[in-house]
Parts: sequence; C-alpha cells; structure tokens
Amino acid sequence: MFHLTYLFDPLCGWCYAAAPQLKRVAETYGERLTLMPTGLFVPPRPVSAIADHARANDGRIQALTGQPFSEAYHQGVMRAPGGVFSSQALTLGLVALGQIDPALEPLFLHAAQKARYVDGLDTARADVVAAIAETVAGRFGIERDSVAIQAAIEGDAALKEATDRRISDALALMAKLGVHGVPQLVVTDRHGARIIDSQTLYSGGDAVLAALEQPARA
Repeated sequence: MFHLTYLFDPLCGWCYAAAPQLKRVAETYGERLTLMPTGLFVPPRPVSAIADHARANDGRIQALTGQPFSEAYHQGVMRAPGGVFSSQALTLGLVALGQIDPALEPLFLHAAQKARYVDGLDTARADVVAAIAETVAGRFGIERDSVAIQAAIEGDAALKEATDRRISDALALMAKLGVHGVPQLVVTDRHGARIIDSQTLYSGGDAVLAALEQPARA
C-alpha cells in the first residue's frame, strides 16, 4: 500500500506537461491521491511581464511532451491588455470542489488546464474558474451555481483559510523532503517517502504507473 501526494500550481506550465500522467494516476489510484497546491503563482503580477518568457518555456514543453499551447492562449491570455497572472482563483476553486468530493480536484485541474492552454480562457479570473467548477461538478450530478462559486472564491473567509492551510502544508512537505519546484509526485509507503523523478513524470502514463507499481509489488 502507498499514498500519493501531488505538489503543483494550477498555472505551472510543467505541471500541465505532466497532466496526462496525472490523469492516468487519478484514474488508477484516485482514492490514494492527494493534490497539494503550493501557492507558487498565487501572488498576482501583470501577464505582460512574463509573456515572452512563458512563450519560450511553453515551446520547450510542447517539444518535449506534445502538450498543445494555442495561439488563443498566447495572444488572448498572455498578451491581454491589463491581464493578471495569478493562480489564486484556481487554487481556491480547486479546494472548494475538494470540500465537496476530493475526486473532483484532479478533474477540475485537468479541465482548467485545457481551458487555459487550449481554449484560451483566462483562468486567473474568478468568473472563468467558477464556470469550469460548475461544469466539472455537473458532470457528476452535483449542482453548484457558478455565481455562488465565484462569490466563494472572491470572499469566503473559511475557504481562504482552508486554502492557505493546504498551501502551508504543501510547503512544509517540500521543506521536509528537500525538494524545490513543481510538479512533484511523492510516493509514501512503509519505507518512507520518495519522489518520482521528472524524466519518468514526463515519459507517459505507463512509465509513471510502472514506477508506482514496482515498489508496491516488491
């Protein structure tokens, strides 16, 4: 038996690179998986300040993994006049859905990444995040109004406290393990904790599952 902890930020391009692998992990070991956002990109900044760097980084990610980055994203999101780069709304939205059912969290993250990088939707905006959360919940027969979700993202003190606590726990775990940067997939079993190396994490779902299953069989 083992438990999995995924350290990430919803706006991390390299976390998007690992998205297909995380999807396979969630489908296979969802009951053992905990998502831990680290707050890396929560502090807001103008998108214009990082647009060129992001485009170069996105090009490397696409070349390595095949994950698509559309022109709608590059032009409509990263070069939007007055645009803000912040994962706060996404992180709050993810925790809000997790309070309903933790199984919704990886589904929401995957949907939000596709909405941003492929569909060109600005997922730094609370209304966009709320609409994605409503759709994800609705797929599982859970009725949640996007207006209410947006209100929670923008002003629910209890949700903010729970999110800050999750981020604090994630940072404490990273410090304990001596790891830096995201994504990180942590496997914890009776032998302790170990990290799935980045080469494996970007090598496809089969490679990641094999890395998880080998110690489980041993």
